Amino acid sequence: MLLTIDVGNSHTVLGLFDGEEIVEHWRISTDSRRTADELAVLLQGLMGMHPLLGVELGDGIEGIAICSTVPAVLHELREVTRRYYGDVPAILVEPGVKTGVPVLMDNPKEVGADRIINAVAAVELYGGPAIVVDLGTATTFDAISARGEYTGGVIAPGIEISVEALGVKGAQLRKIELARPRSVIGKNTVEAMQSGIVYGFAGQIDGVVTRMRKELAADPDDVTVIATGGLAPMVLQDATVIDEHEPWLTLIGLRLVYERNVTRL
Repeated sequence: MLLTIDVGNSHTVLGLFDGEEIVEHWRISTDSRRTADELAVLLQGLMGMHPLLGVELGDGIEGIAICSTVPAVLHELREVTRRYYGDVPAILVEPGVKTGVPVLMDNPKEVGADRIINAVAAVELYGGPAIVVDLGTATTFDAISARGEYTGGVIAPGIEISVEALGVKGAQLRKIELARPRSVIGKNTVEAMQSGIVYGFAGQIDGVVTRMRKELAADPDDVTVIATGGLAPMVLQDATVIDEHEPWLTLIGLRLVYERNVTRL
């Protein structure tokens, strides 16, 4: 079994693969204050519930692949793999790790590991040209050429950041539940805010992707648009440019990167 860990700014998603099939997954909050020992206890609690794994930490785990946008958490996870999974091959995505995706950026080291991993999975599953829209703490748009190269992207404030900012900066506004309103025209403040978030972000995605498609390919219709991230379901019904929804895109990319590097260990 392969354990994959995607550490985002707000949430950490874990997936358990049996071959190419994801057989279990978990989502927990990202806390940069957690120590390696605390993370090990958390992993043991989650995986101890799965029938294919043993009760001892590490039983049944044959490999680990990790990417993180939070350096402090990556440091502690590195310690977890060393102390608790010492005999298990582990890949931590960082400069020098083979991904198979050329990064055509001014400074490739600036690109978040999760964005490169998403590109790896997008190329494998759908080919290029493609655009990955990842709706998490930030909403990111990543462009992949017809030759499978990462060519650049767009970063915008995410849905939760926008809701929080409205609640903090709006004197008569408050933080609201992220849910679809009854109609576009809100009949109360909460529904008006929900409408602004849902349809506003759907419109943002349509606008940005339409422009990216024109730059990415001679025929914009050749570009496959893949949505992922924990908040993607909020806009799937209304963003007209999305072709595919793959909630486990990053985890799949981690599996692919592990397979491309494990023989080198």
